[in-house]
Amino acid sequence: MRITCLHTADSNIAVFENTAQALGLSQHQFVHVSRPDLLAAAEKAGGLTADIRQQTADVLLALSENADRVLLTCSTLGSAATLAAETATMPVLRVDQALAEQAMKTAGKVVALCAVETTLEPTRQLFTQVEKHPQAQLEICLVAGAWEKFKQGDLAGYLQAIAAAADAQYLKGAACVVLAQASMTGAAQLTQMGKPLTSPECGLRAALA
Repeated sequence: MRITCLHTADSNIAVFENTAQALGLSQHQFVHVSRPDLLAAAEKAGGLTADIRQQTADVLLALSENADRVLLTCSTLGSAATLAAETATMPVLRVDQALAEQAMKTAGKVVALCAVETTLEPTRQLFTQVEKHPQAQLEICLVAGAWEKFKQGDLAGYLQAIAAAADAQYLKGAACVVLAQASMTGAAQLTQMGKPLTSPECGLRAALA
């Protein structure tokens, strides 16, 4: 199976390659395409506009012509995958769909951590749309200051800030902590109070199902 991943941060390529390796997948199965300009446009616009959504969907459709699966790894642009899937001949998936589905099966407080403001609303929409446990309670939180560290190239500081935020949520009684953006994945290895769910692992498992 050939899976093409559309990223909006170059650093996410390594994140997905490492996750694939941990799952025992062959690197030859994957093609990575990076379009940081799409996320930059959404940030500049203050969120995902109809034009950016369509532009992203067009890129996904083009990629689907030479792939068995296409995986959009950017949570901010997530709904573009849904749009592309309406006309694509191959499955086009958003990486956080499976993440949301797994998280919302939890009985208790589910906290989804985001690093960039443009991801807050798409994450809220997705997590409230999926089937959920009757006792699941959703909370969406922004990790203040984290995205600035990421954009400055301070990846270690970025991941430490997210790990600290995740541990704080576990201490407050969260039953499940979710790292909503793929770029946050490395923080799951740094937490002390629990193991957060990450989108690359959930998304890749779903793509292979």
